[in-house]
Amino acid sequence: MQTVAETGSTNDDVMALARKGEAEGFWLRAERQHSGRGRQGRAWDSVSGNLFASTLVRLGEGDPPAASLALVASLALIDTVRAFLPEDLRDSVLLKWPNDLLLDGAKLSGILLEREGDAVVVGIGVNLARHPESLDRPVASLSVHMMAPSPDIFLRDLSGRFAAWLARWRAEGVMVVRDAWLANAHATGSALTVHDPAGETLKGTFDGLTDDGALRLRLADGAVRVMHAGDVFLI
Repeated sequence: MQTVAETGSTNDDVMALARKGEAEGFWLRAERQHSGRGRQGRAWDSVSGNLFASTLVRLGEGDPPAASLALVASLALIDTVRAFLPEDLRDSVLLKWPNDLLLDGAKLSGILLEREGDAVVVGIGVNLARHPESLDRPVASLSVHMMAPSPDIFLRDLSGRFAAWLARWRAEGVMVVRDAWLANAHATGSALTVHDPAGETLKGTFDGLTDDGALRLRLADGAVRVMHAGDVFLI
């Protein structure tokens, strides 16, 4: 595990190290990023005191689909957040597809997976100390509810939980991970609005996940659309 004062993007840095042969399990944390990003190239606000970190997974023969690593990261993250939250707040945290963790309905963190060959870089950002304002959706930080942990302490816990879920993903298969994700997410039947990458807006209800972690959206006519990407809003 390595920490740097500032960088452009921890995902970019870890991918560069992957090209040079860095081993699975390496973590890089930055105290600040100036080119952090989320899904679909969106900028990720990099405020000091929050977590900006990336790790490397090396895909092996027989591993589950790479996209399902988002479920692994989500489960490690929600377990870590709940470990730090006061007991009476732990039930207020849930997962939202594809990679968000919500606290009282507001986005607390994000996950970005990027792949090159057998290397998958998993980037994780968590609003610990503060959160951005004036976004198109509610956003939260742990400090609103408690004395937030420092990023390095949070990451020590997170890295161990990620390793444990990664081992289960390999040993027990993606279905075990998918079922655990569903148990920590909004309920089946929840009303959703989905904006897909092509610009189409769909309304329906949450119908679970496919075996590889894609969203099943049940439309009003009963048809099910399988979504591999998109922005999801709970109605």
